[in-house]
Amino acid sequence: MQRMSKTLTVLGIETSCDETAAAVLRLTDGRAELVSDVIRTQLKEHAPYLGVVPEIAARAHAELADLTVKAAMHDAGISYSELDGIAATSGPGLIGGVLVGMMTGKAIAQAAGKPFIAVNHLEGHALSPRLGNDCPFPYLLLLVSGGHCQFLEVRGLGDYRRLGSTIDDAVGEAFDKTAKTLGLGFPGGPAVERLAEGGNPAAFALPRPLLNRPGLDMSFAGLKTAVARAAAEDTMNDDRMRDLCASFQIAVTDILATKAALALEAFDPGEDGTKRFVVAGGVAANKAIRAALDDVAKAAGARLIAPPLRHCTDNAAMIALARALSKARPGTLAPGRDPAGRSMKQRQNQRPSTERAAGAPRPDQAAF
Repeated sequence: MQRMSKTLTVLGIETSCDETAAAVLRLTDGRAELVSDVIRTQLKEHAPYLGVVPEIAARAHAELADLTVKAAMHDAGISYSELDGIAATSGPGLIGGVLVGMMTGKAIAQAAGKPFIAVNHLEGHALSPRLGNDCPFPYLLLLVSGGHCQFLEVRGLGDYRRLGSTIDDAVGEAFDKTAKTLGLGFPGGPAVERLAEGGNPAAFALPRPLLNRPGLDMSFAGLKTAVARAAAEDTMNDDRMRDLCASFQIAVTDILATKAALALEAFDPGEDGTKRFVVAGGVAANKAIRAALDDVAKAAGARLIAPPLRHCTDNAAMIALARALSKARPGTLAPGRDPAGRSMKQRQNQRPSTERAAGAPRPDQAAF
Protein backbone atom coordinates (compact mmCIF):
# COMPACT_ATOMS: atom_id res chain seq x y z
CA MET A 1 0.00 0.00 0.00
CA GLN A 2 1.41 3.38 -1.03
CA ARG A 3 1.98 5.80 1.84
CA MET A 4 0.06 9.08 1.51
CA SER A 5 2.21 12.19 1.80
CA LYS A 6 1.52 14.63 4.60
CA THR A 7 1.78 18.33 3.87
CA LEU A 8 2.26 20.88 6.64
CA THR A 9 1.77 24.60 6.08
CA VAL A 10 3.38 26.93 8.60
CA LEU A 11 3.57 30.68 9.14
CA GLY A 12 6.94 31.80 10.51
CA ILE A 13 7.73 35.15 12.14
CA GLU A 14 11.22 36.57 12.78
CA THR A 15 11.87 39.78 14.76
CA SER A 16 15.04 39.09 16.77
CA CYS A 17 17.19 41.97 15.50
CA ASP A 18 16.66 44.52 12.71
CA GLU A 19 14.66 42.55 10.16
CA THR A 20 10.89 42.14 10.43
CA ALA A 21 10.10 38.99 8.47
CA ALA A 22 7.21 36.61 7.83
CA ALA A 23 7.06 33.56 5.58
CA VAL A 24 4.69 30.75 4.70
CA LEU A 25 6.32 27.38 4.12
CA ARG A 26 4.95 24.00 3.06
CA LEU A 27 6.70 20.79 4.06
CA THR A 28 5.88 17.61 2.16
CA ASP A 29 7.74 14.41 3.02
CA GLY A 30 10.60 16.42 4.44
CA ARG A 31 10.94 18.71 1.41
CA ALA A 32 10.35 22.40 1.94
CA GLU A 33 8.53 24.70 -0.48
CA LEU A 34 8.66 28.41 0.28
CA VAL A 35 5.23 29.79 -0.60
CA SER A 36 5.88 33.39 0.46
CA ASP A 37 8.80 35.23 1.98
CA VAL A 38 8.64 38.87 3.12
CA ILE A 39 11.59 40.64 4.75
CA ARG A 40 11.45 44.31 5.77
CA THR A 41 14.77 45.80 6.85
CA GLN A 42 15.40 48.70 9.22
CA LEU A 43 18.67 49.91 7.69
CA LYS A 44 17.43 53.46 7.24
CA GLU A 45 16.33 53.74 10.87
CA HIS A 46 19.65 52.52 12.30
CA ALA A 47 22.11 54.01 9.79
CA PRO A 48 22.51 57.36 11.63
CA TYR A 49 23.73 55.47 14.71
CA LEU A 50 26.11 53.13 12.82
CA GLY A 51 24.55 50.13 14.56
CA VAL A 52 21.30 48.59 15.74
CA VAL A 53 19.56 50.54 18.51
CA PRO A 54 17.35 48.09 20.47
CA GLU A 55 14.59 50.59 21.31
CA ILE A 56 14.32 51.79 17.71
CA ALA A 57 14.29 48.19 16.51
CA ALA A 58 11.47 47.25 18.90
CA ARG A 59 9.33 50.20 17.82
CA ALA A 60 9.91 49.41 14.15
CA HIS A 61 8.92 45.76 14.71
CA ALA A 62 5.73 46.90 16.47
CA GLU A 63 4.85 49.06 13.46
CA LEU A 64 5.77 46.49 10.81
CA ALA A 65 4.89 43.07 12.25
CA ASP A 66 1.17 43.04 11.36
CA LEU A 67 1.79 44.50 7.89
CA THR A 68 4.58 41.99 7.19
CA VAL A 69 2.45 39.01 8.23
CA LYS A 70 -0.46 40.32 6.17
CA ALA A 71 1.80 40.64 3.12
CA ALA A 72 3.16 37.10 3.56
CA MET A 73 -0.33 35.63 3.84
CA HIS A 74 -1.49 37.64 0.82
CA ASP A 75 1.47 36.46 -1.26
CA ALA A 76 0.79 32.86 -0.21
CA GLY A 77 -2.86 33.18 -1.25
CA ILE A 78 -4.18 31.26 1.76
CA SER A 79 -6.25 31.99 4.86
CA TYR A 80 -5.21 31.49 8.48
CA SER A 81 -7.56 28.50 8.70
CA GLU A 82 -5.39 26.69 6.15
CA LEU A 83 -2.30 26.88 8.35
CA ASP A 84 -1.17 23.90 10.42
CA GLY A 85 0.75 26.05 12.88
CA ILE A 86 2.48 29.32 13.67
CA ALA A 87 6.08 29.81 14.79
CA ALA A 88 8.01 32.83 16.04
CA THR A 89 11.57 33.42 17.18
CA SER A 90 11.85 33.21 20.97
CA GLY A 91 15.49 34.27 21.23
CA PRO A 92 18.33 34.80 21.47
CA GLY A 93 17.91 38.37 20.28
CA LEU A 94 16.89 41.86 21.31
CA ILE A 95 14.16 41.34 23.90
CA GLY A 96 11.86 44.10 22.61
CA GLY A 97 11.78 42.72 19.10
CA VAL A 98 11.48 39.13 20.28
CA LEU A 99 8.44 40.03 22.38
CA VAL A 100 6.76 41.73 19.41
CA GLY A 101 7.16 38.63 17.23
CA MET A 102 6.13 36.23 20.00
CA MET A 103 2.99 38.19 20.88
CA THR A 104 2.06 38.54 17.21
CA GLY A 105 2.42 34.80 16.65
CA LYS A 106 0.53 33.88 19.81
CA ALA A 107 -2.32 36.25 18.96
CA ILE A 108 -2.70 34.72 15.50
CA ALA A 109 -2.56 31.19 16.93
CA GLN A 110 -5.17 32.08 19.55
CA ALA A 111 -7.52 33.71 17.04
CA ALA A 112 -7.16 30.95 14.43
CA GLY A 113 -7.17 28.05 16.92
CA LYS A 114 -3.79 26.83 15.68
CA PRO A 115 -0.81 25.45 17.62
CA PHE A 116 2.05 27.82 18.33
CA ILE A 117 5.71 27.02 18.91
CA ALA A 118 8.59 29.23 20.02
CA VAL A 119 11.70 28.59 17.91
CA ASN A 120 15.29 29.13 18.96
CA HIS A 121 16.76 31.61 16.48
CA LEU A 122 20.03 29.68 16.22
CA GLU A 123 18.20 26.43 15.53
CA GLY A 124 16.57 28.22 12.62
CA HIS A 125 20.00 29.12 11.23
CA ALA A 126 21.21 25.56 11.87
CA LEU A 127 18.38 24.19 9.70
CA SER A 128 18.39 26.98 7.08
CA PRO A 129 20.56 25.08 4.55
CA ARG A 130 17.62 22.72 4.07
CA LEU A 131 15.63 25.58 2.52
CA GLY A 132 17.37 25.40 -0.83
CA ASN A 133 19.55 22.31 -0.73
CA ASP A 134 19.44 18.56 -0.34
CA CYS A 135 21.08 18.51 3.07
CA PRO A 136 20.45 15.32 5.03
CA PHE A 137 21.71 14.80 8.57
CA PRO A 138 24.37 14.64 9.92
CA TYR A 139 26.48 17.66 9.03
CA LEU A 140 29.11 19.94 10.49
CA LEU A 141 27.83 23.48 10.90
CA LEU A 142 29.76 26.73 11.14
CA LEU A 143 27.30 29.36 12.33
CA VAL A 144 28.69 32.85 11.71
CA SER A 145 26.56 35.93 12.27
CA GLY A 146 26.54 39.33 13.92
CA GLY A 147 26.04 37.86 17.36
CA HIS A 148 27.24 34.27 17.14
CA CYS A 149 30.19 32.21 15.93
CA GLN A 150 30.36 28.50 16.68
CA PHE A 151 31.01 25.04 15.26
CA LEU A 152 28.16 22.58 15.80
CA GLU A 153 27.67 18.93 15.05
CA VAL A 154 24.11 18.57 13.75
CA ARG A 155 23.09 14.92 14.06
CA GLY A 156 19.36 15.43 13.59
CA LEU A 157 16.47 17.66 14.51
CA GLY A 158 17.06 18.68 18.13
CA ASP A 159 20.34 16.75 18.25
CA TYR A 160 23.13 19.32 18.37
CA ARG A 161 26.57 19.34 19.96
CA ARG A 162 28.72 22.45 20.21
CA LEU A 163 32.35 21.79 19.30
CA GLY A 164 33.78 25.28 19.72
CA SER A 165 32.84 28.95 19.67
CA THR A 166 34.17 32.47 19.94
CA ILE A 167 35.32 33.40 23.43
CA ASP A 168 34.58 37.10 22.87
CA ASP A 169 33.26 38.89 19.77
CA ALA A 170 31.34 37.22 16.97
CA VAL A 171 32.68 37.52 13.42
CA GLY A 172 29.85 39.77 12.26
CA GLU A 173 30.37 42.00 15.27
CA ALA A 174 34.05 42.33 14.41
CA PHE A 175 33.13 43.33 10.84
CA ASP A 176 30.59 45.92 12.01
CA LYS A 177 32.91 47.46 14.61
CA THR A 178 35.77 47.59 12.12
CA ALA A 179 33.49 49.43 9.70
CA LYS A 180 32.44 51.84 12.46
CA THR A 181 36.09 52.50 13.37
CA LEU A 182 36.88 53.28 9.73
CA GLY A 183 33.74 55.37 9.22
CA LEU A 184 32.28 53.09 6.55
CA GLY A 185 28.66 53.36 7.61
CA PHE A 186 26.03 50.73 8.42
CA PRO A 187 25.68 47.84 7.76
CA GLY A 188 29.41 47.38 8.18
CA GLY A 189 30.05 43.86 6.92
CA PRO A 190 29.19 44.46 3.24
CA ALA A 191 31.07 47.79 3.31
CA VAL A 192 34.27 46.14 4.55
CA GLU A 193 33.90 43.36 1.98
CA ARG A 194 33.49 45.83 -0.89
CA LEU A 195 36.63 47.78 0.03
CA ALA A 196 38.61 44.60 0.67
CA GLU A 197 38.13 43.51 -2.94
CA GLY A 198 40.51 46.23 -4.14
CA GLY A 199 43.03 46.07 -1.32
CA ASN A 200 46.31 44.33 -0.56
CA PRO A 201 45.69 41.67 2.14
CA ALA A 202 49.39 41.65 3.07
CA ALA A 203 49.64 45.40 3.65
CA PHE A 204 48.99 45.22 7.41
CA ALA A 205 50.36 42.52 9.72
CA LEU A 206 47.27 41.78 11.81
CA PRO A 207 47.05 39.05 14.47
CA ARG A 208 45.22 35.71 14.18
CA PRO A 209 44.19 35.06 17.82
CA LEU A 210 44.06 31.40 18.96
CA LEU A 211 45.04 30.28 15.44
CA ASN A 212 47.56 27.70 16.60
CA ARG A 213 45.90 26.75 19.87
CA PRO A 214 44.34 23.26 19.99
CA GLY A 215 40.56 23.06 19.86
CA LEU A 216 37.92 24.95 17.92
CA ASP A 217 37.46 28.06 20.07
CA MET A 218 38.06 31.39 18.32
CA SER A 219 38.72 35.01 19.26
CA PHE A 220 38.16 38.22 17.29
CA ALA A 221 38.29 41.00 19.90
CA GLY A 222 42.07 41.40 19.65
CA LEU A 223 41.91 41.52 15.86
CA LYS A 224 39.27 44.24 16.02
CA THR A 225 41.47 46.25 18.41
CA ALA A 226 44.50 45.78 16.16
CA VAL A 227 42.55 47.28 13.25
CA ALA A 228 41.65 50.33 15.35
CA ARG A 229 45.30 50.82 16.34
CA ALA A 230 46.52 50.40 12.77
CA ALA A 231 44.02 53.00 11.55
CA ALA A 232 45.06 55.45 14.29
CA GLU A 233 48.79 55.06 13.62
CA ASP A 234 48.63 55.16 9.82
CA THR A 235 48.05 58.05 7.43
CA MET A 236 44.82 56.66 6.05
CA ASN A 237 43.82 57.43 2.48
CA ASP A 238 41.50 55.52 0.15
CA ASP A 239 44.19 53.01 -0.86
CA ARG A 240 45.27 52.37 2.72
CA MET A 241 41.64 51.99 3.74
CA ARG A 242 41.18 49.27 1.13
CA ASP A 243 44.42 47.61 2.25
CA LEU A 244 43.33 47.60 5.90
CA CYS A 245 39.94 46.11 5.05
CA ALA A 246 41.61 43.42 2.93
CA SER A 247 44.11 42.65 5.71
CA PHE A 248 41.30 42.38 8.25
CA GLN A 249 39.18 40.15 6.02
CA ILE A 250 42.05 37.76 5.25
CA ALA A 251 42.84 37.49 8.99
CA VAL A 252 39.24 36.52 9.71
CA THR A 253 39.27 34.11 6.78
CA ASP A 254 42.47 32.45 7.97
CA ILE A 255 41.01 31.89 11.45
CA LEU A 256 37.77 30.40 10.16
CA ALA A 257 39.48 28.26 7.51
CA THR A 258 42.08 26.87 9.93
CA LYS A 259 39.49 25.97 12.55
CA ALA A 260 37.16 24.54 9.89
CA ALA A 261 39.92 22.22 8.68
CA LEU A 262 40.39 20.94 12.24
CA ALA A 263 36.66 20.48 12.70
CA LEU A 264 36.29 18.54 9.44
CA GLU A 265 39.21 16.29 10.37
CA ALA A 266 37.48 15.33 13.61
CA PHE A 267 33.91 15.15 12.25
CA ASP A 268 32.30 11.72 12.02
CA PRO A 269 30.01 11.66 8.95
CA GLY A 270 28.11 8.59 10.06
CA GLU A 271 27.11 5.51 8.13
CA ASP A 272 27.00 6.98 4.62
CA GLY A 273 30.54 8.35 4.95
CA THR A 274 29.66 11.65 3.25
CA LYS A 275 31.06 14.72 4.95
CA ARG A 276 28.75 17.70 4.68
CA PHE A 277 30.04 21.09 5.83
CA VAL A 278 27.39 23.76 6.27
CA VAL A 279 28.06 27.46 6.74
CA ALA A 280 25.10 29.62 7.81
CA GLY A 281 24.43 33.07 9.25
CA GLY A 282 24.92 36.54 7.83
CA VAL A 283 28.69 36.25 7.42
CA ALA A 284 28.11 33.23 5.16
CA ALA A 285 27.18 35.78 2.48
CA ASN A 286 30.80 37.04 2.39
CA LYS A 287 32.16 35.75 -0.91
CA ALA A 288 35.84 35.61 0.10
CA ILE A 289 35.10 33.69 3.29
CA ARG A 290 32.74 31.31 1.49
CA ALA A 291 35.34 30.63 -1.22
CA ALA A 292 38.04 29.87 1.36
CA LEU A 293 35.72 27.51 3.24
CA ASP A 294 34.85 25.79 -0.03
CA ASP A 295 38.56 25.14 -0.61
CA VAL A 296 38.88 23.72 2.92
CA ALA A 297 35.89 21.45 2.34
CA LYS A 298 37.26 20.13 -0.94
CA ALA A 299 40.65 19.43 0.65
CA ALA A 300 38.88 17.40 3.34
CA GLY A 301 36.75 15.50 0.83
CA ALA A 302 33.64 17.29 2.05
CA ARG A 303 30.82 19.15 0.34
CA LEU A 304 30.20 22.78 1.29
CA ILE A 305 26.53 23.68 1.63
CA ALA A 306 25.15 27.14 2.33
CA PRO A 307 21.66 28.64 2.34
CA PRO A 308 20.63 30.87 -0.55
CA LEU A 309 22.15 34.34 -0.03
CA ARG A 310 18.74 35.77 0.90
CA HIS A 311 18.47 33.28 3.75
CA CYS A 312 21.97 33.72 5.17
CA THR A 313 20.77 36.73 7.14
CA ASP A 314 17.79 36.70 9.52
CA ASN A 315 14.59 35.48 7.88
CA ALA A 316 11.27 33.90 8.75
CA ALA A 317 11.56 31.00 6.31
CA MET A 318 14.06 29.22 8.57
CA ILE A 319 11.75 29.74 11.57
CA ALA A 320 8.81 28.24 9.68
CA LEU A 321 11.00 25.33 8.57
CA ALA A 322 12.12 24.58 12.13
CA ARG A 323 8.49 24.52 13.25
CA ALA A 324 7.36 22.34 10.31
CA LEU A 325 10.16 19.82 10.87
CA SER A 326 9.37 19.74 14.58
CA LYS A 327 5.70 19.03 13.94
CA ALA A 328 6.55 16.40 11.32
CA ARG A 329 8.76 14.50 13.75
CA PRO A 330 6.64 12.05 15.77
CA GLY A 331 6.12 12.96 19.40
CA THR A 332 7.61 16.45 19.26
CA LEU A 333 4.59 18.69 19.69
CA ALA A 334 0.95 17.77 20.17
CA PRO A 335 -1.61 19.95 18.33
CA GLY A 336 -2.60 22.96 20.38
CA ARG A 337 0.36 22.68 22.77
CA ASP A 338 3.52 24.71 23.23
CA PRO A 339 7.04 23.27 23.71
CA ALA A 340 6.35 22.88 27.44
CA GLY A 341 3.39 20.62 26.61
CA ARG A 342 0.76 23.09 27.84
CA SER A 343 -2.59 23.45 26.11
CA MET A 344 -3.78 26.85 24.93
CA LYS A 345 -6.24 26.99 27.84
CA GLN A 346 -3.47 26.24 30.33
CA ARG A 347 -1.35 28.99 28.80
CA GLN A 348 -4.18 31.49 29.20
CA ASN A 349 -4.37 30.67 32.92
CA GLN A 350 -0.64 31.24 33.47
CA ARG A 351 0.57 34.51 34.97
CA PRO A 352 2.42 36.72 32.43
CA SER A 353 5.78 36.13 34.14
CA THR A 354 5.35 32.38 33.73
CA GLU A 355 4.11 32.74 30.17
CA ARG A 356 7.46 34.20 29.11
CA ALA A 357 9.04 30.84 29.85
CA ALA A 358 7.59 29.66 26.54
CA GLY A 359 10.38 31.57 24.88
CA ALA A 360 13.15 29.83 26.78
CA PRO A 361 15.38 27.40 24.85
CA ARG A 362 14.28 23.77 24.99
CA PRO A 363 16.62 21.21 26.54
CA ASP A 364 17.39 19.85 23.08
CA GLN A 365 18.67 23.29 22.09
CA ALA A 366 21.27 23.52 24.84
CA ALA A 367 24.07 23.43 22.29
CA PHE A 368 23.26 27.01 21.35
